Amino acid sequence: MSSKNDMKLGVYIAAAGLVILLGKLGVFGFLGRTLWPLIILVPGLILHVLFFTRRASASVLIPAGILTVYGLLFGLCNTWGWDLMRHLWPALLLGIAVGLYEYSLYASAGTRGLTTTSVILGLLSLVLIIFTLLGTGALYLLGAVLVAAGLWLMLGRGRPGSRKKWNGGW
Repeated sequence: MSSKNDMKLGVYIAAAGLVILLGKLGVFGFLGRTLWPLIILVPGLILHVLFFTRRASASVLIPAGILTVYGLLFGLCNTWGWDLMRHLWPALLLGIAVGLYEYSLYASAGTRGLTTTSVILGLLSLVLIIFTLLGTGALYLLGAVLVAAGLWLMLGRGRPGSRKKWNGGW
């Protein structure tokens, strides 16, 4: 065996030993537990790059938006605790809305209904996130808003030019 081959073999053996030692020390387990959301985020970003460099059609924007939002959501929960998912679960709907909206922006004509659907889905997601963050207080807020809207309509404020005075039924 030549000295060049001995050098290559030595490098491979030392690298194998280093991988075994790092594995036994838990380095790979730590990296896997910490960085796994990148397995979802990076493909989403790559799909965005492929579209914006004109190497893929607009249809890749749907999974690109979904994967990017999900990767960010899972990274956030993985960093600060999975208890956050109790409040942020509507972001799963937001991922779908982002993907559909991006597609409707860059696809050829005929996606007007898709734009409307994605905006409604995105707004629904944001409203649900707000309600989950408010917790049970959201029901009190919703009740107060409904009472105020009902009073506003009863007092005639909802119809232009018809300001009736409410005399309490007398």
